[in-house]
Amino acid sequence: MSVAGFKKQFFKASQLMSEKVGGAEGTKLDEDFKELERKADVTSKAVVDVISKTTEYLQPNPASRTKLNMLNTVSKIRGQVNSPGYPQSEGLLGESMNKYGQDIGEDNNFGGALLDVGEAMKRLAEVKDSLDIDVKQNFIDPLQAVADRDIKDIQHHLKKMEGRRLDYDYKKKRQGKIPDEEIRQALDKFHESKEMAESSMHNLLETDVEQVSQLSAFVESLLQYHRQATEVLEEVTEKLKERVNESQSRPRPKREYKPRQSFDYGDTDPSNDGNSSGPVSPPAYASGEPCCKALYDFVAENDGELGFCEGETITLVSQIDENWFEGRLRGQSGLFPTNYVEVVVPLSR
Repeated sequence: MSVAGFKKQFFKASQLMSEKVGGAEGTKLDEDFKELERKADVTSKAVVDVISKTTEYLQPNPASRTKLNMLNTVSKIRGQVNSPGYPQSEGLLGESMNKYGQDIGEDNNFGGALLDVGEAMKRLAEVKDSLDIDVKQNFIDPLQAVADRDIKDIQHHLKKMEGRRLDYDYKKKRQGKIPDEEIRQALDKFHESKEMAESSMHNLLETDVEQVSQLSAFVESLLQYHRQATEVLEEVTEKLKERVNESQSRPRPKREYKPRQSFDYGDTDPSNDGNSSGPVSPPAYASGEPCCKALYDFVAENDGELGFCEGETITLVSQIDENWFEGRLRGQSGLFPTNYVEVVVPLSR
């Protein structure tokens, strides 16, 4: 640093100390300049914060956000890109659904539905890729150019103006000790920096048309994304409705129950050492006694249920509701489903 430069830095530091500590007053800026500076400051903060929040909105994942920020550089090197270079959460979910849909099997209703939704989620990931790229190129990058050019330009000129103001105020208060020509030159430089700062702030504020156009492009990208996403979701919704209707209209296959091993009732002949002389035919039912015939095997899996084998005749005791009878068989009572039997003699009402 030259001697003149060192002296200027000393003058500015001395003046700043006098104002901060000693309460000395410096040159006042006019109200119009202060209002212009306030508007430029608010606009600058808005641009910087909107860039940050828009990037977070597109990609909450910090790692993906970093790759999104690099997208502009990549697109310049490789030309326009079709993918931002990171996986979308919709795509990851779609891959999971496709994997397990294939494992379960397409012929299975749930497996086929997983494949339908999985493909839809992968299409949504592609739509989200397009959104990220469009917003980055048509909204974030133009705003970032404003931050890199206009806002930095304003900060540079304001900082330079403040330094020249301190230099001028220091010399002005030492008028007589410092040549008038040097004071006049310091004032001219201060005014020059002030005018350049005003010009840079006006340049920023006068780009409002461009900024509104960029916001419009952002909203258009969002609208296009939601339209395409709606089309994908409506299409897969129709497929799922068809699957539900088909499943509801298809008769469910009858479950085959294996009979439990049961004790074979028979008369005991004392002359035969207590051995059974052979099975006894099912007891005859009194004429008109409510009863039903088993169409399928039913295994009692819960307490209070009555198990039986296909072809057996069960005495009806009562009907609990449209789905369950109460009956007796082989000295045991319990409940059993109505659709497993055919009523032979109905219950009296």
